[in-house]
This record gives sequence, structure tokens and C-alpha cells, in this order.
Amino acid sequence: MAKVDLQTIKQRFGIIGNSLLLEREIEKALLIAPTDLTVLIIGESGVGKEVFPQIIHQNSSRKHGSYIAVNCGAIPEGTIDSELFGHEKGSFTGALAERKGYFEVADKGTIFLDEVGELPLATQARLLRVLEYGEFIKVGSSKVQKTDVRIVAATNVDLVKAIHNGKFREDLYYRLNTVPAFIPSLRDRKEDIFLLFRKFSNDFAEKYRMPSIHLTEEAKHILINYRWPGNIRELKNITERMSIIEQEREISAEVLKTYLVNPDMGLPALLQTEPEKPFLNSEREIMYQLLFDMRKDINDLKKLVPEWNKNKPPVAEITHVYTPHPVTEKDIEEEPVPYADEYMEEEPKTPVESPALSLEEVEKEMIIKALERNGGKRRSAASDLKISERTLYRKIKEYGLE
Repeated sequence: MAKVDLQTIKQRFGIIGNSLLLEREIEKALLIAPTDLTVLIIGESGVGKEVFPQIIHQNSSRKHGSYIAVNCGAIPEGTIDSELFGHEKGSFTGALAERKGYFEVADKGTIFLDEVGELPLATQARLLRVLEYGEFIKVGSSKVQKTDVRIVAATNVDLVKAIHNGKFREDLYYRLNTVPAFIPSLRDRKEDIFLLFRKFSNDFAEKYRMPSIHLTEEAKHILINYRWPGNIRELKNITERMSIIEQEREISAEVLKTYLVNPDMGLPALLQTEPEKPFLNSEREIMYQLLFDMRKDINDLKKLVPEWNKNKPPVAEITHVYTPHPVTEKDIEEEPVPYADEYMEEEPKTPVESPALSLEEVEKEMIIKALERNGGKRRSAASDLKISERTLYRKIKEYGLE
């Protein structure tokens, strides 16, 4: 593949960078595009995996057919079969009319299944049938329908590990993984980091009609050597925030560090220091987690009260409000967290006037705060809340938080 062809492709699809690892994958995409081989795109979140299915589709014989991108993690488990394969009228509550699925609509075209690792096992079996025989059955129907669709899938999870955990079908993995494409992370493309920063800086300067920001040499060194756990998406978000918030257009190393997570140690933003907890998939489990977190916060505050009293003159009125009884070692001991039902039914020993919040209001507030803590990143917010990403997407839509 000639160099000029690569440059043309990068300009056409808005790809910034000259990394050899990146260019190798672009070349691979162009080589397999004319075939009908199934492609599995592997890469971390935020590396730009969604661009490669478009390159493959636009350089294939199917380029005049439909191209449909489906985020498998954003569709509730109960409706994903209907979305992908369609349904018959009356096949389930709310099915008021027959509906065509994506595999029927995209006949002769390409379907991009993003976050394919999030598919339920039952849906995986249906997808395997499409890959092996080119056929599917609508929900509520017994009629077999044919489809001629090329599938490009993407994932940021370890599917081999998911297979061992019983969450992904091994036979489907091998059918999807006919041609693997590994999209490099931003930390593996260090030569492209500053190029991307400069592009984003100029874009936001034009968007917000202000001078573009630039970095000192020390800040540039930190930028290039930071780990970038969120990859290009994180770099773009940070550049936009600095463009809006910072008064000075020259960004120093000290200022840049305030936008990064552990910049000196290069630690990933989502580094877990304790064993991963299971996802919570129901409102009741979310409430359990809320009560646990509230109790932990109260215990932490109790531990701080003696330190405050050492450094500040005692104020009787304020002390009375916040500490109704003297704090003892018994108070600050970690106690087992009761079941939510027991905790909620227990009469409070000291009446406290507070606005009555419904479960829905509490849950909505938790979701809003989790999204704020994680800069709007839904995957990170779902992990923070210990719920599945599919549940979070459903709740965001339910509460109108989109």
C-alpha cells in the first residue's frame, strides 16, 4: 500500500498520527476490505475503534449498501434480540406492529457490533447462526429468513477470559476472530500524542472563538509520558476542559497535572486497589450499596471529630448539632452492614428532620454524581456504581439524563 494512499485514508476518516503500529492496522483494514471476512477489532476504550469498520465498509464492494453501527452494551437485554433480528406483531408486550431488525435492514451491507462482549448468551447463539448459515428468525416467528451481511465486531474486554468465565461462547469467538485487528493504545503511540493535542486545541479554539492553548516544554513532556487510560477520548476531553477553564493560554506543568490522574506515577485512572465487586443489576442491590456507602461515610466522619476538636476551640452549639452524644471507641468501630430491609425498618434513635426521598430520587442522584465524578464516562460510572453498563444506560434513559 503506497504511502500516499494511507495519507488519503487518514485525511478522509479524520485519523491523526504517524505511528507505525496504527498505519499497519490501517493497511490491514484496506487489504481485507474487498473480502467478506469477519473482522474482530480489539482495543482499549477510547482508541477510536469505530473508525476502522467505516474504512472496511467504504473500501469494500458493499460500500453502496447499508452501514449500521450497533452499541451492544447500550441496548437492554430484554430488547436486543428484537433490535438485531426484528419481531412479529404481538410477540411480546408492546409489540404493536411487525418490526424489521438490523440484520434484515442491512442486507447486502455491513453491521458493526461494538462492545460485542456485552451480548447475552442467548443473543450470541442467534448471532452465531447468522455467521454460520446467513439466516435468522424474528422474535415470535418460526420462519427462517436469509441475510447477506458482513459483520465487523469490536471489544475492549478480554474475550478469552470471558469464555473461561462462561460469559462468551467459544465457537462465536472463533467465528468473529477470522481476522483480528489490534488498535494500539495512545501510550503506545507517543509520537502522536502531541499531534492530537494540537489538533484538538485548534478545533476547540475555533469552536469557542478563543486563542488556542499551548504547553510549556515541561508540560509537553508530562503530556507525552502520561499513561492515558482513557486514550484519545480522555485527551480530547482534557484539552477541551483546559481550553474553556484556563485563563492563561500557556499551560504549565503544574496546571496540566491538575487535570491528570496520578501523572507522576503514570497510574491508570481506573486502577483498582481492592478485589472487583460483582455488578449490581437491580434497584434493591443499588440501595444496599447506597446504605453501605452512607454508613462508611458516617464512620469516617466520626473518626475525624476528635482531630477537629484538637485544633479548634470548642463551640457548644455546633458540636451539639453534629455530635448528639460524645464519640467513643465503640462509636467508631466498623460494624457489620445490616440488610437493607433491617436498616430501613429500624426506628431512628434521634429524630432527624430531612426531606423524604423516594428510591427513584436517590438512585437518580447517585447516577448523576457518579457521572460527574467520572467526567461523563458511562463505563467508568457503571463500574463506580457497581452496576452493569447496560443497567446504567437504561437508567439514564429512564430518568432523562441523556
